[in-house]
Amino acid sequence: MAKKMDGVIEAVRYKNGQIVMVRAYERRGSSFSDRVLIERKDLLERLKRRQNFVTGTRTELMASTFNTGKPLRVVNHNGKEWIATREDAERDELEQAPVF
Repeated sequence: MAKKMDGVIEAVRYKNGQIVMVRAYERRGSSFSDRVLIERKDLLERLKRRQNFVTGTRTELMASTFNTGKPLRVVNHNGKEWIATREDAERDELEQAPVF
């Protein structure tokens, strides 16, 4: 059985190849929150605590139903930590997440 999602990343904001913040929905019990903004350092801490975030979009008129994409992971590359959806990333990169 797949692990439940702790959050869904809807959009991302970058500056100089690094995430500044993401727009997300957080799990609140059996439902999800309204949109929230999460800064990079907070997202990185959550991922290190093994919280499960994925990219995706909320299905219109369907409350806590999402079209999910790829899971986020912390990638260590040349002594730096990146937040990415693929293992060989050399910078912060969330595929399928639009920029806002």
